[in-house]
Amino acid sequence: MARTARAETFTARMRITMHRARTGLRKAGVDYFRGDGSDWIALVALLLSVPAIAAATVAVPLWCPPAALVLPIVAGGLLLRPASLLLLYGASAAALIVETLMLGPYAEGAWYRVTPGTVLVVGAVGFSGLVVAQFRSRVGVPWRRGGTMLFDLRERIRVQSKLPGLPQGWHSEMALRPAGGQSFSGDFVVAARTNGGRTLEVVLTDVSGKGMDAASRSLLLSGAFGGLLGSLPPNDFLPAANGYLLRQDWHEGFATSIHLVLDLDSGDYELLSAGHPPGLQLCAGTGRWEEKTGEGPLLGVYGGAQFDSVKGTLRPGDVLMLFTDGLVESAERELTEGLDRLTGEADKYVVSGFHGAAWHLIESVAKDVNDDRALLLICRD
Repeated sequence: MARTARAETFTARMRITMHRARTGLRKAGVDYFRGDGSDWIALVALLLSVPAIAAATVAVPLWCPPAALVLPIVAGGLLLRPASLLLLYGASAAALIVETLMLGPYAEGAWYRVTPGTVLVVGAVGFSGLVVAQFRSRVGVPWRRGGTMLFDLRERIRVQSKLPGLPQGWHSEMALRPAGGQSFSGDFVVAARTNGGRTLEVVLTDVSGKGMDAASRSLLLSGAFGGLLGSLPPNDFLPAANGYLLRQDWHEGFATSIHLVLDLDSGDYELLSAGHPPGLQLCAGTGRWEEKTGEGPLLGVYGGAQFDSVKGTLRPGDVLMLFTDGLVESAERELTEGLDRLTGEADKYVVSGFHGAAWHLIESVAKDVNDDRALLLICRD
């Protein structure tokens, strides 16, 4: 009985020890790939790989040339902190010296030995890795987490740009194309149903700049505008947004914006603009497109700005298009020409309907334009 108890106790202790070891190793791995843990595991692995590569170079230089030492250096530039990276560089330099001694001094035609070019290549790669590691350390975001953070930011922008569901008889869709095929754009939309769901409020904004240059400001403004939308009376939204931009004191901090307030019961709407291109309404009764625009200055230019609205009504069969200037205006094309081209392409969807038309309109009107493009369609069936 005593022996059995001791055996069970020993077995239980071993199980507990193994469980703690597995838990600790798993936690260390998770922390490392999240960027919260130490890099000693990667450092040890890379330090062990250096003598292994050096030994392979001495044994079979045909398959493992001296320049193969750039492999752990490249990996170290991605995985290690600057201080740890210097240790790896020291080990790599020592390996080059050992290879030189073992293979003999460089002579012309002895391609398998450590040549001056090999030293230059290894040194250049090491310098590049150190620059990347120092930049990563200064930013405070390790490479393992950086890509995930960018992915999360992109998904947040997409979620914020989603339009709320509309009651039967209404259709809305949004298409966004960043400049240069990038994932981030200076154009964004925020929308909400207010007044007990009877009112749809949509704000389409174009931040100065384009692509990645405007992405950070676009993300910040989309969050701020989303908080303001529905919390203020419609006529107070653009003045509050203008004040917010002024308080940021950005060097290039202006933006254009258009604010739609639509009564989903009657179809009556109010359109307020801050230096934004006009909206276009298709009147089903006449088959013509009409420009709809309010009056107001750019956001973030001066305080106390006034924003005057224009009113209209969406009747059955009518369509309202809101867009940013990248869709209708460029260095080679004036605004009036761009509007004519957009309405001409949009006329092709009058008979078949505008479901799924937003993306195709951007493709046909401004596919190769090096600017952010956004198009919002509101249709009353």
